[in-house]
Amino acid sequence: MSTSVRRVVDGAGATAALAGRLAPHLAGGDVVTLAGDLGAGKTTFARGLLAAFGHAGEVPSPTFTLVQVYDDLPVPVWHVDLYRLAVADDLVELGLAEAMAGAIVLIEWAERAAGLLPPDRLELRLDYADGEQRRRLTFTGHGRWGPRLAGIADAL
Repeated sequence: MSTSVRRVVDGAGATAALAGRLAPHLAGGDVVTLAGDLGAGKTTFARGLLAAFGHAGEVPSPTFTLVQVYDDLPVPVWHVDLYRLAVADDLVELGLAEAMAGAIVLIEWAERAAGLLPPDRLELRLDYADGEQRRRLTFTGHGRWGPRLAGIADAL
């Protein structure tokens, strides 16, 4: 069963703030996939989430490194970008399966590894809305995330 929630936000600050409202509802083992066109706000969302967890440093896009690990937080966060991933099997070498067991894992361009994603995950789609700054965010909870998303929808 899947559940969807939509929100429209004005600009990067509002995108980051929405991520901050999601943060208290995440725990180790949660997987959040981030989908959207280039520049839609995937990394901005990740920055907002990491800031809410207390990370004060830079949050570079992991496009070239594939993964950034933030293990100085109460719960480790892996920020993964699969845009340049050549073969989905390369995920095994990244140690992603192990990370999914105990860290919060944010995956940009997750559609490149669709067959390897866990059935219980929160999917976020960011789309351009009316105007250059507005974004439409669609959260979809898959598996156990369906009822969890329904329970936190008002907080988002």
